[in-house]
Amino acid sequence: MLVEGMLAGERAALARLMTLVENRSPAVRAIMSRLHPHLGHAQVIGITGPPGAGKSTLVDRLVARLRREGHRVGVVAVDPSSPFSGGAVLGDRIRMQQHCLDGGVFIRSLSTRGSHGGVPRATRDVVRLLDAFGMHTVVIETVGVGQTELDVMRLADTIVVVLVPEAGDAVQVMKAGLLEIADIFVVNKADREGAARMVMELQQMLQLRPGSGWDIPVVAAQAAHDIGIGEILGAVARHRAASARTPRGLVGGAARRTAELADLLEETLSRRVREALAAAPSDLAAVVDAVQAGTLDPYTAATRILDDPATLARVLASPERNERQS
Repeated sequence: MLVEGMLAGERAALARLMTLVENRSPAVRAIMSRLHPHLGHAQVIGITGPPGAGKSTLVDRLVARLRREGHRVGVVAVDPSSPFSGGAVLGDRIRMQQHCLDGGVFIRSLSTRGSHGGVPRATRDVVRLLDAFGMHTVVIETVGVGQTELDVMRLADTIVVVLVPEAGDAVQVMKAGLLEIADIFVVNKADREGAARMVMELQQMLQLRPGSGWDIPVVAAQAAHDIGIGEILGAVARHRAASARTPRGLVGGAARRTAELADLLEETLSRRVREALAAAPSDLAAVVDAVQAGTLDPYTAATRILDDPATLARVLASPERNERQS
C-alpha cells in the first residue's frame, strides 16, 4: 500500500518508505524491486567538498533556481552522526526551511551511521524513492570529503566539488582525490582573497589530465549572494549531454550498477553471517563456543567454516530457509 501511495504522489507514504529504507527493514528488497520499472528519470547531482565550503547554502540556491525553472527537486542531505549514539544534527532542513512548504521540493536528512564514504548505504535507495516519486532532479549533499569519502561517485550522474580559497592550494585538492571524482569544480566564496589564484591553479592542473571527452570547468561562485548559480547549472546540463554522447557514460552507468550489486551482496551476506553466528545452530555451535572460550582463534574458525560446504551453505542461507530446514 505504501508503494502505491507514493507512486500516486502521497508525501507521507514517501516519508514512511524512506524510514523503512534508512532502518534497513527486511521489506527494502521487495520495495526496491517493485520500484525498478519507475526509475531512471531523475538527474542526480552530488555536491561534495570539505566542511565549511558552503555546500548547504549552495544547495539551497540551486534548489531555488531549479524551482523557478519548473523542476521538481529532491534533496538528500547527509549529516555526520555520533559514533556513540548514532544521532545526527540533521540541520540541513533548518538551513533550507524556505523550501519546506514547497510541494515541489522534498528534503530528507540522513545520518552517516558510521559510513566512511561520505554517504550511508541507505542514500542510494532514498535517491531511488525520490526518482520514482517523480522528481526531475535529486541533489545529494555529503558531509565532507577525504581520501575515503568518495562513495558519492557511485550514486550521482554529475559530481560538483565545492572548495573555498582558504582550503589551501590545489595540490591539497589532488592529494584528497578530488581531482579524480570531480565533473565540475566550484570555488565558492569567490569574493575572498586567494579565490582567483585557486581558480587559475585548478585550471592549470586540469590541463595536465589525460583527455576524457569532458573538459572539467572551474566556476567561481558566491552562493550566499546567489552569484554563479546559473553557471553551475549550465555546466551540469552540459555534462549530462556530454555523458549521454560518449561510450564512457554508458560504461560508467554499467559500472555503477555492478558496484551496487556488489554492495548489496556484501550487505546481505554480512547480515546473514552475523545472524547465523548469533543463532549458533548445531553445526556452528562448537566452533562459536571454542572462539568465545578462547581455545580457538578466529582465523582458524573462519577457515573451518569456509572450507566446510554444508556449514557455509547454512551460514549464507536466508533465515527463512534455515527455519524450514530446522
